[in-house]
Amino acid sequence: MSSPAPRRNRRAKLAVVRRTEQITPHMIRVVLSCDDFEDNGKSDHYVKLLFPKLGVQYPNPLDMGVVREQLPSEQWPTMRTYTVRSWDEGAQELAIDFVYHGDEGVAGPWAASAKPGDQLWFNGPGGAYAPDEAAAWHLLVGDESALPAISAAIEVLPAGAHAKAFVEVEDETEEQKLSGPGEVELTWFHRAGATGERGDGLVAAVEALEFPPGDVQVFVHGEAGFVLRLRRHLFDQRGLSRDRVSLSGYWRLGKNEDGWQAEKAETARQERAAAGD
Repeated sequence: MSSPAPRRNRRAKLAVVRRTEQITPHMIRVVLSCDDFEDNGKSDHYVKLLFPKLGVQYPNPLDMGVVREQLPSEQWPTMRTYTVRSWDEGAQELAIDFVYHGDEGVAGPWAASAKPGDQLWFNGPGGAYAPDEAAAWHLLVGDESALPAISAAIEVLPAGAHAKAFVEVEDETEEQKLSGPGEVELTWFHRAGATGERGDGLVAAVEALEFPPGDVQVFVHGEAGFVLRLRRHLFDQRGLSRDRVSLSGYWRLGKNEDGWQAEKAETARQERAAAGD
């Protein structure tokens, strides 16, 4: 009889809040100290934040492999995916931006009440996108959830690089100053007072854009609805190569991350079944 497979180590990393900053009325930056963050060199690198359930005792250090073996699923920490806004190796500072809309959700309220000394467990980072210096120009598209990654990409664009960025936020108070050594044409879109579907302005702008000549590298992340619409446009109408386009539906309107991840997993399962896998 063979031995059971060894448990996969899911030990989380620990970060401690150093300070918080109110970036815009609905964007809070939490700066954390962390001595074992492993930068993967990507401008879009994300972490899985773990928020413990009240009244549950967890192993210390937090290990999700142990948690899943020993605790029922309703007692597992709530997991939320967030893009790293920045990592300062010298200061050992990890910055994460949170969109905050009152008591809605888990991560936003945590960030609003975070104070120096508070602890936060996380796994990661993951991620695959960074601006390619060989590209003739760059197209960056997203909403608030993608703004940290877009900001980070703009900061690392080399001098002389050209980029067009389209970003949707609630209104002008949610705009941020983005800068870097490259040449970036930034256009903001506001949902306040607009009609139609979320992301309509972004989709229309990309569809109407006269693409400059040369190889383009594209980053489109944010709410899944407009990401899907732009996916079809970029591949079907523009004929772009898939290896030059980074697409991700970070979230879906009307669903929390648990529901959205479950929907994506089911869609992937159905696609595999249809392909005969």
